[in-house]
Amino acid sequence: MEAGPRDTEQDAPDTQHEAGRLSPDGPDELPVTPEVEVELRPARRMRIWQLAPIVMLAALGSLMFAFPLAFEVGDGGPVVAMLGLLISCCAAGWGMMAARRVGHTWPGLPSRSSGERADWRVIALYVTVCAVLVALAVWRVARLRG
Repeated sequence: MEAGPRDTEQDAPDTQHEAGRLSPDGPDELPVTPEVEVELRPARRMRIWQLAPIVMLAALGSLMFAFPLAFEVGDGGPVVAMLGLLISCCAAGWGMMAARRVGHTWPGLPSRSSGERADWRVIALYVTVCAVLVALAVWRVARLRG
């Protein structure tokens, strides 16, 4: 008896390997299962530590704006009201930037990564609403002085 490598075709000539047969340019095509994409990162949403300072600043600014206008407190009323309006606007801007960072957009505007352009009518509507609100606030504060 000689020791040597085994000849598998002699042992089982009718069986084929499960991995597929070899062709001159490599293995035959194997059945491919469809891949499923799974997001590894958690969903992006605003956390409480992001919302709490924004809400507190907005509440403080609104109270500073509303009380002097409602109760007409002395000579400093318009100054306090305008400072409250400024704080409220800062809180709103901070909230918009935080929301944009987690992927939220204004209604009617496309998301940042979509590559679409915003409709000019939606932008004009937002600018008009903001201008009217600012005009009403300034008019009310100006009436306090007069």
